[in-house]
Amino acid sequence: MEPVPTLVHSDSPFVNFRHFDFAEGGHGYRGVDIKRFRLPAEAPDDREVLAALIAHPRFRDTYDGAGVQDPGVQDRPRHGQWWLDRITPDTYAVVDDATAVGLVHAWAAQHGDLPEELATRLREDVYGPIRTATTRYLLGQLPRDALHDYGPLHIDSYELVLIDRPGAVLTLLVAADD
Repeated sequence: MEPVPTLVHSDSPFVNFRHFDFAEGGHGYRGVDIKRFRLPAEAPDDREVLAALIAHPRFRDTYDGAGVQDPGVQDRPRHGQWWLDRITPDTYAVVDDATAVGLVHAWAAQHGDLPEELATRLREDVYGPIRTATTRYLLGQLPRDALHDYGPLHIDSYELVLIDRPGAVLTLLVAADD
């Protein structure tokens, strides 16, 4: 495989369900973490792009409120509830836009109707990029021994990687509860 292309982090918006007016307890302490990267033109193969994402320092996030981990501090960095070294491009499977949107929507609406403001935000920041992506990847189920020393952190979590070649954007979406 050629050297991994360099991804440049653009921004990391967060859709925090607690910021919306639910019926009591409806938000379920959930959120969607979005990390966007500029996709280099010289990245012809999706597997190379996935490898670049996995290698990026911004990928080292446990999604537990601690933020991105410093890769030099830990011998075995983490990603989500997993040991980083257990995630490879092959742990992601291609999904179509309807499957990806359906998965996130079912997760978001599992406790009942969503406030309209949240539904709008999800349409704009989550479902829109899913639909415009050239390809979409879902992180598959990893073996139990891939859980890091204080995982699992979430009851439900879903991770999607969206590659939008015309827009030159890679988006990492992690939908998870606390």
